[in-house]
Amino acid sequence: MSAKSAEPTGVVDVVLVKGGRTKIRYPAGLLSDDGVRIAVRAPWAGDGVRDFGFVRFEAGDVFTEFYWRDRWYSVKEVRAPSGALKGWYCDIARPAVRSGAELVVEDLDLDLWRSADGTDVRRLDEDEFEESGLARRDPRAAAAALAALDELEALARTEGGLESLLA
Repeated sequence: MSAKSAEPTGVVDVVLVKGGRTKIRYPAGLLSDDGVRIAVRAPWAGDGVRDFGFVRFEAGDVFTEFYWRDRWYSVKEVRAPSGALKGWYCDIARPAVRSGAELVVEDLDLDLWRSADGTDVRRLDEDEFEESGLARRDPRAAAAALAALDELEALARTEGGLESLLA
């Protein structure tokens, strides 16, 4: 475990691993690390525009991302360049590991979206999760992932639920 810090302390590389390979790596400003929860902020790191149909991620969007060393998910608050809240994109992932200036997160395919106004809460990529074979290879991890998705969905459907994780 890295040193605890409540003050911003520079930049970390967020490394998203999926299926044993690095899916994406990007620099993010470290906002805090209390030994359990790590918060970073970064501009949209994808190539071009990613249009999901219910939200678009594009250049200028700002992601404030929260990772936990003891939870099977991360929560990303997404804001437009104007500062307007678009919503929260949540990844189901193994607990985060920070080693120095690197934050590694293993994506487990399941995701959840909650719009800024709370009217749109949707589970995503359940088919990819099934196809991944995790339930067969690592039943305990698969059960933890599904429980994490259920927990996040319940929070997303409760007024102030997701926000309470980030305060």
